[in-house]
Amino acid sequence: MACKTAYHLILLRHGQSQWNRENRFTGWTDVSLTDQGHQEVRRAAVLLKQAGISFDFACTSILSRAAESLAILLEEMRLPSTPVEHTWRLNERHYGCLQGLNKGDTANQLGDSLVRFWRRSYTGRPPALEFDDHRHPRFDPLYAGLSLDCLPATESLQDTERRVLQYWEAAIQPLLRDGSKVLVLAHGNSLRALARYLEQIPPAQVPALDIPTAIPIIYRANQEFTRFQRLDLPPGGSAPQR
Repeated sequence: MACKTAYHLILLRHGQSQWNRENRFTGWTDVSLTDQGHQEVRRAAVLLKQAGISFDFACTSILSRAAESLAILLEEMRLPSTPVEHTWRLNERHYGCLQGLNKGDTANQLGDSLVRFWRRSYTGRPPALEFDDHRHPRFDPLYAGLSLDCLPATESLQDTERRVLQYWEAAIQPLLRDGSKVLVLAHGNSLRALARYLEQIPPAQVPALDIPTAIPIIYRANQEFTRFQRLDLPPGGSAPQR
């Protein structure tokens, strides 16, 4: 079914990763998709095709689970020539000392309310990695070209939002203003940050904001591209609802 509603922007979280399945804090740790994650992205491609939704430009993070998801999506949608940009500014939120830990075990040890504050709030920031911790991104070859000032040892959602919006203002918004339809394929928290900004969600309501894996979210902008209306794609791939 062709899309009957004007749209400008598509957000999509990567498919299930290995650490999603293991219920571990992932953050900037580079892990791959599971077989289920591959299937989730393929289903997302079908939904988008059935709704007649396409895009002129795609951007994603430099983490494997997002890059794999985008490659699968482009193949399934038969859009191999789509321009793609990878940027660390769309990386998942950095979870500091929590990275690699099981979420349930951590909540049992430290208290559910504290861990929920770190996970879901706008300003909660987990304990930072020590500078010499092997998990610090300064030891990761992926970030060899970045200055230390760009490499977090922990982040809140607010911190994540700042870097995501730097890319939004420099790259995505100009493309939208020029008439391009843009896909942002990223992570749960980098997309939560962007969705909070686009929908002008108050920080107090952020804990309820969730971005499931591989479920497309469609936005329509006003003429000035200053306000965005979310058009959730219904199951079955029919056109986005007003």
